[in-house]
Amino acid sequence: MLSQCLRAAMTRARYEILQDDRSFYGEIPGFQGVYANAPTVEGCREEREEVLEEWLLSRISRSLRVPNWSV
Repeated sequence: MLSQCLRAAMTRARYEILQDDRSFYGEIPGFQGVYANAPTVEGCREEREEVLEEWLLSRISRSLRVPNWSV
């Protein structure tokens, strides 16, 4: 179930190339604080996925609200 939720959230990800150093920045709207920055888009995706998983587990363990998404 958790892996399905992670995949659903990742489909909402947005990327941009930062002009100052040409690195990739990625975030997921609705998931405050879940973002990543890396030299490649793949590295950015992998880092953001790890941040998302840690963010969700942290919120769940503390009984905090998590955003709604379709699975």
